[in-house]
Amino acid sequence: MQPLRFAIPFAVVAVCAFSTTTVADNFQLNSLDWPPYTGAKLAEQGSSAKAVKEIYASAGHNVSIKILPWQRAVDTAKSDPNIVGYFPEYHDTSLDCVFSDPIGTGPLGFAQNSSKPIAWQSLDDLKGLRIGVVAGYVNTTEFDQRVSTGQLSADATQSDEQNLIKLANGRLDLAVIDRNVMAYLIDNSPKLASLKDKLQFNDTLLEDKTLHICFTQDASGQAAAELFKQAQSN
Repeated sequence: MQPLRFAIPFAVVAVCAFSTTTVADNFQLNSLDWPPYTGAKLAEQGSSAKAVKEIYASAGHNVSIKILPWQRAVDTAKSDPNIVGYFPEYHDTSLDCVFSDPIGTGPLGFAQNSSKPIAWQSLDDLKGLRIGVVAGYVNTTEFDQRVSTGQLSADATQSDEQNLIKLANGRLDLAVIDRNVMAYLIDNSPKLASLKDKLQFNDTLLEDKTLHICFTQDASGQAAAELFKQAQSN
């Protein structure tokens, strides 16, 4: 996703529901390099991570956040009982998550080549275009369904930065990206320094997405989700 304005306190409940390998007041979450929201090289791991830590701390809990490639962040959260979830994730009922209430929003749309702007009103207008996506990212339900059925042509890479490079070089027509992530990359990526004039954000949003923590469905994740929900409502 970036994949931010977050809010997340915690209250003590059902500590016995945690597995013996999980410390009740030291939660472990996975995230990704998705600046300005999260990132290993950002101050306090990014604005989202900072907010998550502060909210945990306000309820007497600590949180450690591990930054990983997105797909690995998702997979290890599911396989490692010490990890209670990952963030930021878009709300999608097809995902195996106990979702937190929204912890922020992210404007999701398209980057485009400045010399070839594209006007569109519905996804039907995008048929036949080469659209860059990031492998493992959830976009919107309708967009992802159209990609999966071949109605839209998607070219997957490992990062938003790679998509922007391909877009600037004319190898894509559009690239799905969060507007804030794009702005950060254009201002900070050395690889995009000579390309920034070729890139712009399309005026039409796909969706202003809500952002969430995806807690795991096991006892540890469910207990952490309940603590989160109670603290968030305080």
